[in-house]
Amino acid sequence: MTPPGLPVVRKAPPPHKPTTLHLAAALSAPGAPRPYTAADWTRRVRLAEDGALDFVTLTDAFGERGPDALQALTVTAPATARVGLVPAVTTTHTEPFHLQAAVATLDWVSGGRAGWLPAVSTTEAEARLFGRRPVAPAAALWHEAAEVAEAAGRLWDSWEDDAEIRDLATGRFVDRDKLHYADFTGRTFSVRGPSIVPRPPQGRPVVVADTASPHARDLAARHADVALIHAQGPAVARAAREELLDRAGAAGRDPGTLRVLAALTVDLGGGEYAAVPSHGGGGPRAGGAGSPAVYRGGPVDLAELVTAWHDTGAVDGFHFVPADPDRDLERLINGTVALLQHRGRFRTFYPGATLRDHLGLARPASRYAAARGADRSATTQGEPA
Repeated sequence: MTPPGLPVVRKAPPPHKPTTLHLAAALSAPGAPRPYTAADWTRRVRLAEDGALDFVTLTDAFGERGPDALQALTVTAPATARVGLVPAVTTTHTEPFHLQAAVATLDWVSGGRAGWLPAVSTTEAEARLFGRRPVAPAAALWHEAAEVAEAAGRLWDSWEDDAEIRDLATGRFVDRDKLHYADFTGRTFSVRGPSIVPRPPQGRPVVVADTASPHARDLAARHADVALIHAQGPAVARAAREELLDRAGAAGRDPGTLRVLAALTVDLGGGEYAAVPSHGGGGPRAGGAGSPAVYRGGPVDLAELVTAWHDTGAVDGFHFVPADPDRDLERLINGTVALLQHRGRFRTFYPGATLRDHLGLARPASRYAAARGADRSATTQGEPA
């Protein structure tokens, strides 16, 4: 006990130990022309893979020309080997059963590299394309998106890992005892299951949630493996990260299973010139409402920003949105990422094969298989010796 009158000496907190740095990039930017050929998409994905990025994302919107994001990345899967593929998939007006089957198929085609980024449709123009219902408030749309994420997870679990028998002698393809009904009912839909696609290689493809909308944060806390936050400085980013981790814990999750990346639009058109003065102290300029912050400068200063934010524990990494996809993605990989690799701050090769491997996330067990095993164990324990 400290004697009266003497100052209380408090131990300094232990120094922060940075986690593994995670980096991802968008293949397109809002308002930028979108390529329509498989070769164009594949070229960008291969460039990201050359830099050993965790994953790439591709946004989507109803009514755009060309293949949707899920189709475009499915086409690139056979031409790539390691980088994660995360298309945006709109949950509004889309049947959850078909959505999960398509994402599971991408996971199979890519050998376990699939994720998906839930998105919502907020315009009357898009609603008219379907003619099913008018636009709902944002809170209702994101609540529905969270329910779709829950239903998708249950459907991916509906096949146990060893449900496929493929017994030619008996003609049995599956063990029916290892298929399960999801039986999920939400506000606007219900699904029974089981899925029509065997359990994906990752068990459950990775969920990436963009928290630009406050209504998306509950989805991120409950269901996301990766959350994208929007912040103009490391202090704000750290607060947002801690809030998400707290909410994940309150939802009954292990907060250590959630990776938090800062979304940052990067304009590297200035080449090797120093960052715009307003970036002083490692802070990007503020973006527009609901959009990522914007960094304008050179690849070297961007590497310094990444290191500074990560070293202080503000974020687990970054999701870069290139202002000019063709120009900035190349400068990002061959400039910023190459420098981080040279300094030993980012990997130079993929140590694993799946997107969950890249993120340091375990493959989840099927909830139905676990429940069936628990029931069997309880029955066995109750039997007389």
